[in-house]
Amino acid sequence: MHTEGYLKGVVMTNELTLVSHHLCPYVQRAAITLAEKGVPFERVNIDLDNKPQWFKDISPLGKVPLLREGDDVLFESSVIVEYLEETQLRPLHPKDPLTRAKHRAWMEFGSTILSDLWVYETTKDELAFRAKIKVMREKFERLEGVLDEGPFFSGEAFSIVDAVFAPVFRYFETFEQIRSSGIFEGLPKVGVWRKALAVRPSVIGAVGTDYADRLHVFLKKHNGILAQMLLSS
Repeated sequence: MHTEGYLKGVVMTNELTLVSHHLCPYVQRAAITLAEKGVPFERVNIDLDNKPQWFKDISPLGKVPLLREGDDVLFESSVIVEYLEETQLRPLHPKDPLTRAKHRAWMEFGSTILSDLWVYETTKDELAFRAKIKVMREKFERLEGVLDEGPFFSGEAFSIVDAVFAPVFRYFETFEQIRSSGIFEGLPKVGVWRKALAVRPSVIGAVGTDYADRLHVFLKKHNGILAQMLLSS
């Protein structure tokens, strides 16, 4: 049965609808979590530069992702993944409360790297560009120190921390083809983690096959240092 509601003019066929953008890493963590839990959902992509009115009506912050269930709408990716963890099968958080709290802390750590990446991919300032490389290198060095043998963050079990970091690493798959930053050199555990996430079906399916092309367009639009490197390559 088709359902309509807050998303006026958009027809949904599943109970859960993920309102999305093609490149958004926060959307990806929600999409990965849904896929890992085997939850069917409808995905509706919007243009954040030309937000439709129905989206403005239901998004308090004007951002994606949104998760719509019936007439209820959740916003903020951390809230969405925690809700899915509480309501859906196949738990992704550890059972132990202290370990679970540590995982949530590392999820926030991953979000800080996304903030660093925003500057890295858009800045026109060479000093800011180099500073972000240094900051991100230090953060991945810290991760190298807490990772075990892998292949995932906490070993054999895929967790929500992995869903948070998969979009981070995906950025670098494109960026490192433009310029080698050296960020991951000498970090073998991080390297194993990156590779394991890159071939995970839920991670692959969280974006379209044109992801890299769309990211190139985004870089060129902001005309930062990475864009100049892309244009000169």
